[in-house]
Amino acid sequence: MHWLLSGPLSTQQLTVKIADLPASLHGKKLVQMSDFHYDGLRLSEAMLEKAIAVSNQVEPDLVLLTGDYVTTSPKPIHDLALRLKNLQSRAGIYAVLGNHDICYKHSRTEITDALNKIGVHVLWNEIAYPLGKELPLVGLADRYSREFNPVAVMNQLNVATPRIVLSHNPDTAEILQAWRVDLQLSGHTHGGQIVIPGLGTGVLYYRKIVRKIPVKLRRRIPYLKNDFSFIRHWEWAQGLHQIGKNQLYVNRGLGTYLPGRLFCPPEVTIITLQSE
Repeated sequence: MHWLLSGPLSTQQLTVKIADLPASLHGKKLVQMSDFHYDGLRLSEAMLEKAIAVSNQVEPDLVLLTGDYVTTSPKPIHDLALRLKNLQSRAGIYAVLGNHDICYKHSRTEITDALNKIGVHVLWNEIAYPLGKELPLVGLADRYSREFNPVAVMNQLNVATPRIVLSHNPDTAEILQAWRVDLQLSGHTHGGQIVIPGLGTGVLYYRKIVRKIPVKLRRRIPYLKNDFSFIRHWEWAQGLHQIGKNQLYVNRGLGTYLPGRLFCPPEVTIITLQSE
């Protein structure tokens, strides 16, 4: 994607307070990257190289990838993996898959295998402990998968134990209110790509306007056909949100779809954990 349509890479830094976080984990740094859409069109080599350099410069304790490594065919994952191999992290690199990573019959297996080969741990309804037993890392299957099953995973954890959850689609935060989630990391939305300063994500206003146009006319006009129903909670399109007692952070992603981004630059997120 040309930089004029994408905009320059931004670095978001935030501190997240977690109740019952052990003193030994206070100050730990996490880096989140999401929605690469590495297909030769939606993410430039320069942007990807810079994102990796930004992450390595932080010297993170943990790197977390939240899905959509490709757009359709899984084949580009092999070239992307060669680049992601340069990521550095003290406690490892962990990932979940997004809806685009399970498009075809063998997509999930091919993408998982390619990432595993370079040392990226792909979690699919699994719990890992890269920072120790005091802070489990939960990775869920994608919301659109038939195997999305938070009950079986979340019920394995003691309610007194803080945890971080990786889930590509932020809509899952609504479902996950049934459990303790100290920090959910998601992507999927690209931040809405177009943001109206002072008002928020443009999709919210777009949908209100488009729904007033007759359906027959909408079907004849490009972009009006899309009602952006692939996510319900566009109000959670980017940034940190309080969902009941839980915290959700939505990364704007690195890849960009046409017609491009406006006031919504691609993002690398640096998160510092803090005891509450």
